[in-house]
Amino acid sequence: MPAAQTMPQDLHGFLNPNDPVAISFWIISISMVAATVFFLMESTSVSAHWKTSMNVGSLVTLVAAVHYFYMREFWVTIHMSPILYRYIDWSITVPLQMIEFYLILSAVKPSIGQGMFWRLLGGTVLMLAFGYAGEAQFVPPMIGFVLGMAGWGFILYEIFMGEAGNVAGDQQMNKYVQASFSTMRLIVTVGWSIYPLGYFFGYLMGAVNDSVLNLVYNLADFVNKIAFCLAIWQSARNSTLDGKGEALLPA
Repeated sequence: MPAAQTMPQDLHGFLNPNDPVAISFWIISISMVAATVFFLMESTSVSAHWKTSMNVGSLVTLVAAVHYFYMREFWVTIHMSPILYRYIDWSITVPLQMIEFYLILSAVKPSIGQGMFWRLLGGTVLMLAFGYAGEAQFVPPMIGFVLGMAGWGFILYEIFMGEAGNVAGDQQMNKYVQASFSTMRLIVTVGWSIYPLGYFFGYLMGAVNDSVLNLVYNLADFVNKIAFCLAIWQSARNSTLDGKGEALLPA
């Protein structure tokens, strides 16, 4: 029998079936495109006050899709972590996700102050700016980590104990808005914890190699972006069906 042929490592920019990280970049980029189409199409069939949230959700996945195509090429060609592309992606998609908290609450309570949005945006800028500054070594990495964590902590405070959390917890608040808010808050709390853990163990401690770190980041983005927007879609769909007196989708 002929000897088994070894798969070449340099495939000139094409996917190597032995590189699960590159494959994950490709799968997630396509998933983001599919999610974008889905959210745009579904936005035409939900109640008016949910449409903007659905459209913003489609922007989140669209921006992520474009960046994931570039990150995939960067990884396949250079085989290095696409740090700059990730932070450019996050600098657009994370503020859009923070806008979602304001949109779903203000749609049912127009009197809510815009200060909530600006506080969430401020925490986002702090978290991302110092995270990137630390990884790019514009500031000492530990200082970037600590100040970035402070930004994330500020976001968590606002959505749990600040104005956003208080408004969402109001007993008179729309139950579908509360359901969506709770899922989104869970993702920001648990799902986002992957990123500082990766920064600490992968970048600061050097305990995780680039392949594992990027694979984990890719899977985290898949959940934290698509599931985040799906939570909005499910509540929007259930709210719309309830208003029409139709059967609801399972929670």
